[in-house]
Amino acid sequence: MQCIQREPRRTKSEELLHYAQCKKEAGINTKLLGLDGDPDLQFLLSGGDLLKVRSSNWKKTRFYKLREDCKTLWYESHKTVRASNPTFCVDDIATVRQGRHTEGLRKHTDDKVESRAFSILFKSRRKNLDLIASSEEEAKQWVTGLEKLMSNMGKLTQQQKTEHWIFNCMRKADKDRNNKMCLKELKSFMHHINIEVDDAYAQTVFEKCDQSKCGFLDGKEIEHFYEILTDREEIGTIYEKYAKTGGMMNAEDLLNFLITEQREAVDLNHALTLINKYEPDSSAKEKKMMSKDGFMMYLHQPECLIFNPAHRSVYQDMTQPLNHYFISSSHNTYLMEDQLKGPSSTEAYIRALLKSCRCVELDCWDGSDDEPVIYHGYTLTSKILFKDAIKAIKDYAFKTSEYPVILSLENHCSVEQQKIMAQHMISILGSALVTKPLGDQIPTGFPSPEELKGRFVIKGKRLNKLEDSFTTKANSTEDIVSEEEESGDDEEEEDQKPKESKTLKLAKELSDIVIYCKSVHFNGFEDAKDNLSFYEMSSFKEGKSVKLAEESANQYIHHNVDKLSRIYPAGMRTDSSNYNPVPLWNSGCQIVALNFQTQSLEMDVNQGRFLPNGQSGYILKPAYLRDRASEFDPITLTRGGWLQHKTFHVMVISAQQLPKVNPKKTSIVDPLVRVEIYGVNSDVATKETEPVENNGFNPSWNARFQFDVYVPELALVRFVVEDHDTTSSNEFVGQYTLPFTSIQRGYHHVPLVNKNGDRLPSAGLFVHTMILDDESQ
Repeated sequence: MQCIQREPRRTKSEELLHYAQCKKEAGINTKLLGLDGDPDLQFLLSGGDLLKVRSSNWKKTRFYKLREDCKTLWYESHKTVRASNPTFCVDDIATVRQGRHTEGLRKHTDDKVESRAFSILFKSRRKNLDLIASSEEEAKQWVTGLEKLMSNMGKLTQQQKTEHWIFNCMRKADKDRNNKMCLKELKSFMHHINIEVDDAYAQTVFEKCDQSKCGFLDGKEIEHFYEILTDREEIGTIYEKYAKTGGMMNAEDLLNFLITEQREAVDLNHALTLINKYEPDSSAKEKKMMSKDGFMMYLHQPECLIFNPAHRSVYQDMTQPLNHYFISSSHNTYLMEDQLKGPSSTEAYIRALLKSCRCVELDCWDGSDDEPVIYHGYTLTSKILFKDAIKAIKDYAFKTSEYPVILSLENHCSVEQQKIMAQHMISILGSALVTKPLGDQIPTGFPSPEELKGRFVIKGKRLNKLEDSFTTKANSTEDIVSEEEESGDDEEEEDQKPKESKTLKLAKELSDIVIYCKSVHFNGFEDAKDNLSFYEMSSFKEGKSVKLAEESANQYIHHNVDKLSRIYPAGMRTDSSNYNPVPLWNSGCQIVALNFQTQSLEMDVNQGRFLPNGQSGYILKPAYLRDRASEFDPITLTRGGWLQHKTFHVMVISAQQLPKVNPKKTSIVDPLVRVEIYGVNSDVATKETEPVENNGFNPSWNARFQFDVYVPELALVRFVVEDHDTTSSNEFVGQYTLPFTSIQRGYHHVPLVNKNGDRLPSAGLFVHTMILDDESQ
């Protein structure tokens, strides 16, 4: 095994020693990951040549290997002029696909390499890595090895992740690789883990650990330094408060903590189960006691995160009509970037669907060779084939959620190519496509998400009423629909395209597969109530919908009790930015479509809204948004069942392992935490801590905040961490958003996600929450 790192030339003896050190380091990390001696991981550590594919003309061999930290993948360019060695972290990998299952491989390679091809897809906007191995066996080993590595890293406890991370940070600080740490290396290590310390403090810590007084830390001394570094004083204080049995927690002590602080309705058997499950010391476990280490391990478990574990799976009633749910929805789903010149890709559909998006948009235009294409009309965005998008949607629609996917068609095609669109959807989606109403009778309301599990529903124009399909008389031969029957989606391009005629021809084949989501123009609430069937739905540009939500919220709610509403961003958002979805949810709108490709505060809130209920993409609306007689108005907020005044107390205690936002080695974050409430106007509020200077590893605040929440079922709470800057805007570090009704009470860790909504592996907050009822109600 070679240790890939650019270092000065070594003598033969130095090289042998270096090889042994690298092997030892890899051995420690494979044990930490539970993959000691695993042949697939050993294969990755040895590395090998792979053909990297960028285009039909750019295919070059690169040597890839896993570094000894078992976390970083490295490749060396075979160029005469040696460049810096590119790397990427296993944490950044979203998935590994075996075969030619990306646009790049399908476009730039042929069927002969199918068994040798695989792709690495990243969580961020980084381009896919399309690779071809020299044999099918090698390709399988790369895929299997990477999947094992990702799986085992995901299974590590927070403590194990910290140990793995700190061990490898220490290895990087040990410049001369002598397994010892001098004062200079200790200071370098502290910088690396995001702590700025002055010389006097560094000297004090060093001398405290250097018990041998030899001027460097070795063996047990490094372990002692690790213990000082990872000591959680705040958790120790909590533990000592409840450890009343000889300085330790027995089952009664733990039960007292669970009832008093965590407000859990549990018994002594539950406390004993926790001790048996999480106490690492066998002698303490035999005595039915929990040590401080066991208590720390328990507080780092997924069940102790702030998000209620009962909401991780589908727990809501999924048998209500479809329009009784908020539905996770995407706008311009095909775009990877902006809507003027950004690339279109089937990958954009895959990413949205894997994030449990349940309504995707397809902007369809005539293409060459009689094949419809998808792109943002009258712009420079690239084009993808309609059939390729449908194939991608079929393959990935139900991997995250098994509940129905709505295909929202924005149709600009000729009748001939509309027929081809219908043919592709029918042939590719097969029996999963809803092509007629469920049941044998004329439907009077929507089916439920449960009834539509694993099915695709088309949203688009229809030539006639759905009821006509149940009559014996011939269907209308008319193939023209007026633009006033269109949803209004075309309005978003009104400033970018020439005026179209007032009518558009529609193919019967496409019309016939529009069942529960017929697009119609909105002519007011009274008209919709009197003249539209339940399945006839309108789309609203954000400006119009916000105005309705502000001026006629109660009418909007009543409309959405019977009908579906889709909201989409204004065409002026050429950068594909997003609008605030909260006021539209407050008015009962179900399909509030956002640009999933644009990470923003609005997408954070969207991700938080659809976090519970098993990330199914469907959230049951509160009862007062499903009641035809509802008097609820989110603006005036009159008294009613929705008014459940809560006092929300939150103490932001500390943070752990915050990432650097500046790649410069000397840059240390000055973190602050802001707690934000979103919901009805009366609930919207923001409070923030003071910044902590030069400490991103274990900053402490102990800041207490109090919020009044009047409509908890519509409220969302967002924790955001920023790097404070006195001369410019603060920089984003991480955030976490969840529904107010999904918050666990007591002491809990808050995981943090990055701008793309992906989990930061070790970073988090530690908070205490209380939710009290207002006794004056």
